[in-house]
Amino acid sequence: MEHQLLTHAYQAGKYALPPLPYPADALAPYLDEATVLLHHDKHHAAYVVGANEAAETLQRIAQGDLPPAQAPAATLHLAFNLSGHILHTLYWENLAPPPQAEPSGELADAIAATFHSMDGFKRVFRAATMAVQGSGWGILGVEPASRRLVVCAVQKHQDALVPGFVPILVCDVWEHAYYLHFRNNRSAYLDSFFALINWEVVASRFRSYCHGYA
Repeated sequence: MEHQLLTHAYQAGKYALPPLPYPADALAPYLDEATVLLHHDKHHAAYVVGANEAAETLQRIAQGDLPPAQAPAATLHLAFNLSGHILHTLYWENLAPPPQAEPSGELADAIAATFHSMDGFKRVFRAATMAVQGSGWGILGVEPASRRLVVCAVQKHQDALVPGFVPILVCDVWEHAYYLHFRNNRSAYLDSFFALINWEVVASRFRSYCHGYA
């Protein structure tokens, strides 16, 4: 599945930190510049470093330079950091400065079929995302069996995901995403998140999946 920024998430044989798709202050007042810079330049960047370290370790094990006993820890390290890298890349892409038009067409129809209305979707998404214990994500995606929309409340970056699930909208609720600006008020952060959703990007992801590019 092709995304604008995912094409820049792996370059020259290594995972890479894509640039923000807008100036760091463009999401204010919903998300301030300091929060965006800390989140992107420090936290997201750290997952890129971790993913590359884990991938290199696994290559060295495969080549016989490191003992196989290190493989289980390296695979877990890769799953955590690579999932963090991919989700953060999707996160930056599915935000944009307001105002944003609500979805129409195929995506609007799919939301209505699953959640009855946009308000119904927001109720489900907010409740699931608010209930994430500690660090994790609220994710709207398409599950492969029914090809219907599903909301997942993901722990960390990789736990509680449906196999084959294709994310089309992701909301980071690790504290680094909002604590600098909103303190412990996750609900207020979600209000801002809904105001910043780039529905054109989300609809593009959905169309790509429906048309067989997932």
